[in-house]
Amino acid sequence: MPSFALERKTDGPVAGIDEVGRGPLAGPVYAAAVILNPRKLPKGIDDSKAMTEARRELAFGEIMTKALGVGIGMASVEEIDSLNILQATMLAMTRAVEALPVRPVLAIVDGNRTPKGLPCPAQAVIKGDSKVLSVAAASIIAKVTRDRLMNELDLACPGYHWARNKGYGTADHMEALARLGATPHHRTSFAPVALVMRKAAS
Repeated sequence: MPSFALERKTDGPVAGIDEVGRGPLAGPVYAAAVILNPRKLPKGIDDSKAMTEARRELAFGEIMTKALGVGIGMASVEEIDSLNILQATMLAMTRAVEALPVRPVLAIVDGNRTPKGLPCPAQAVIKGDSKVLSVAAASIIAKVTRDRLMNELDLACPGYHWARNKGYGTADHMEALARLGATPHHRTSFAPVALVMRKAAS
């Protein structure tokens, strides 16, 4: 389970940062930055991937109610296609930190690299969402926020089953992509989408 030990070692507010949505064929990439209150730590926090949707929704409310600050950043499909997914993810993380109501003295980032140009020092922690409580909280905020958007886009673009697959290249999504073609929410720089578009144009 994630712990609050790393945050306690630092004097001043510490932001955990995580992202969601690097792999899907459709939809934006989201990142969240969370500064937890050491006197009011939320309950039920874990790596979002290890939680059910119902548990994530409950934890989302806990975090939003008790955290000292929550920032959410997003990079659009257009930015993903123009910058590449890695740079778009870094951009979303930077925007998440900039959206915080409190400036952190340190950012702990899930993964093996940190965005350039953050307004504070940063430390990368591999599998940070399973080790660091604020990063796990950020993973939940990012995941729930993006999932809610994909549920809305599923209603706007029926047939791709985004409420179920969240834009990932599942069998039902690939079948729909081949049958219905790409939408404006698809990442045209991703090979499966580009292939469908080339076939449609030929």
